[in-house]
Amino acid sequence: MRIRLIGSELAAVTAAAALASVGHRVHWQPHPQTPWPSLARADWLRREPQLLGQLEQALAEGGLVVDAANAPESVEVLWLALAPDQRREAREAAAQAADQREPLVVINNATFPVGETERLGECLGDEQWAVYLPDMLQEGRAWESFTRPSRWLLGSESPRATARVKELLRAFNRRRDVFQCMPLRAAELTKLAINGMLATRISYMNEVAGLADTLGVDVELVRQGMGADSRIGYEYLYPGCGFGGPNFSRDLMGLADVQSAQGRASALLEQVLEINEQKKETLFRKLWSHFRGELAGRRVAIWGAAFKPGTARIDQAPVLPLLRALWAQGVEVRLHDPAALPALAAAVGEQPLLTLCPDDPYAACEGADALLLVTEWKCYWNPDWARLAAGLRERLILDGRNIYDPDYVAGQGLTYRGIGRRADP
Repeated sequence: MRIRLIGSELAAVTAAAALASVGHRVHWQPHPQTPWPSLARADWLRREPQLLGQLEQALAEGGLVVDAANAPESVEVLWLALAPDQRREAREAAAQAADQREPLVVINNATFPVGETERLGECLGDEQWAVYLPDMLQEGRAWESFTRPSRWLLGSESPRATARVKELLRAFNRRRDVFQCMPLRAAELTKLAINGMLATRISYMNEVAGLADTLGVDVELVRQGMGADSRIGYEYLYPGCGFGGPNFSRDLMGLADVQSAQGRASALLEQVLEINEQKKETLFRKLWSHFRGELAGRRVAIWGAAFKPGTARIDQAPVLPLLRALWAQGVEVRLHDPAALPALAAAVGEQPLLTLCPDDPYAACEGADALLLVTEWKCYWNPDWARLAAGLRERLILDGRNIYDPDYVAGQGLTYRGIGRRADP
């Protein structure tokens, strides 16, 4: 099929490469705010497994053309993978495409307010339809989640449009039919509601972890007991120091905005968001408590800045409020992350209390009073405990993701404090 694709989000880059890889002819127009030369240098793209290589291959073979200025005269699919604040551009693109006489399907792949896909459809002419196919990618495995999807959520009210979308994505739908089809508004609300539910589970588990801390209970036992109940399960039931990321946070705010627009106050979502913001400072509070508020002049090591493993992004990442809290107390920070240091440096600028350690995580720990684990990169899971014990002056481990065994860490002569877990040497 002939496809015009607009956007500079991860969803746009992935769709451009994937659709071209299976024989479609894709004309990609990155957003003017983030043109292709800037995207090609972006750390988050270079760190995304397989994606940049697939993109370069599609460009070399000619199935993908990048041209921000010249739109093709006629296409079969207009794919809009824009940021939530780019609704005006989406409507302009739909109105422009309406001038063509050939039947057209406009795919809204963006997280816009509920009802926006219908408004895009109002820009179109006869034999042209707007459908909603939300971005369901997982950062750190975007190529895999697009080309081997567990499901496609499709909002469509036209059988002909539905058939065209299924044909468009047939190469990624061979093992079984993974399409879940429903009306437009139902699909838009479903996308927001999914992330709202997942965030609620995380925040609830973090509340339980706080209570476990107070009661002296190991929250890992509680988590296993809850997960064993078939009505609950184990997914998204891990306490930690808060979640971040562009899509998760935007979807939560989008769901809250939808409720507000309907005159419905969302006390639950407000609490979920508030709990998450509080949890982003939980490691700071543990550090404060351990040293009884005497933090000025201390040095800490931080492992992990990205909002999740596998990405170079720090959007709404827990490390940001943690750093602000530490610096406000005059704490020197030495930080290692295998991917996100350029993004962090760009976000915080020159900071005399921050030293970035790009090569060696143990270099961040030399002479530090404590190690704070913020992002659970695989390279942190099995550290050299003897080296840590020798390098950390106060031998304190603050585990913001509960990836370590408290008793084992204590057995190495270190003091362990996790989220709802603890052990002393």
